[in-house]
Amino acid sequence: MRGLIIFLVRRIKRDPNYSLDPEMPVGATIAMVWNTGIKVTRGMWRRIGFRRAKGLTFIGAHVTLRNKGFISAGRNFIAEDYCEIFGLSRRGVTFGDRVTVGRYAMIRPTRQYGGGALGEGLRVGNNSNIGPFAYVGCSGYIEIGDDVMMGPRVSLYAENHNFEDVTHTMKSQGVKRETIVIEDDCWLGSHSVILAGVRIGHGSIIAAGSVVSRDVPPYSICGGVPAKVIRSRLPQDDAARLVADFVAEHPAHQQAPEFDDAPEPTPGFTDPDSIPTRPRLPSASSSPSVPQQKTAGTVSLTAWRQARNGEYRDQDSPSE
Repeated sequence: MRGLIIFLVRRIKRDPNYSLDPEMPVGATIAMVWNTGIKVTRGMWRRIGFRRAKGLTFIGAHVTLRNKGFISAGRNFIAEDYCEIFGLSRRGVTFGDRVTVGRYAMIRPTRQYGGGALGEGLRVGNNSNIGPFAYVGCSGYIEIGDDVMMGPRVSLYAENHNFEDVTHTMKSQGVKRETIVIEDDCWLGSHSVILAGVRIGHGSIIAAGSVVSRDVPPYSICGGVPAKVIRSRLPQDDAARLVADFVAEHPAHQQAPEFDDAPEPTPGFTDPDSIPTRPRLPSASSSPSVPQQKTAGTVSLTAWRQARNGEYRDQDSPSE
């Protein structure tokens, strides 16, 4: 039975390397096949009305599909339980082959209750996924390449509110829409946020919790709020050449700044066993005049620990 399942899945997924763990219990294997069969059966009728659908479609329980005439799905498209896909948009919502939309993910190009201009839409390449609890606001166009991995709770916002006029409410000033492009082979970490107008270059990694507001060069590791380039995945010479080409091709957007490779050392931290000197404190028997601070220097780590514990006594202070 295990061999038959592996054979069928390899044919369906077109993946000759697919295999099942030998330690997987028979009961769990049967349950997996049963649940998958239910999703395929549900997909056969839920995809009726799609603009285009190829191969098998796997639809989970309680999936919301609105305006299906704007949705196109490639082979082996998976929409997991409770996700929402709204198709109404100018360019439609297009999924490539072997794309997965995770549980509770939301794809919304246009307002749910109408009003305002139609959104632009979304295109997702082959072998990519939209993670669980993700939010994809594709009122401006969003293009996601092939082999893109997306962690849970990633957010993409292709529009921003206008706020320049302080005499009117921000809500009344409308929005500005800009395209988001995520090139092939990128990895977006959990809780990362991608803002309007950003292009993330081929092979880049966005650290969990980052807010990306500027373009990211290819093969970069980027993180922080706002996100900065931490380092390149390539050797230095290749990275410099790729960044130069990327900036030349996309001059309209600012690039994410880089972290300093060699920040200025903190004064006094000349070695791991030294710290900056504290201001000299007056003792009970000393003159009440304002104490003078020592010149810049260091004290030992042992003295610092004594000072922290209230045991430190400067060698110049009179004994009791």
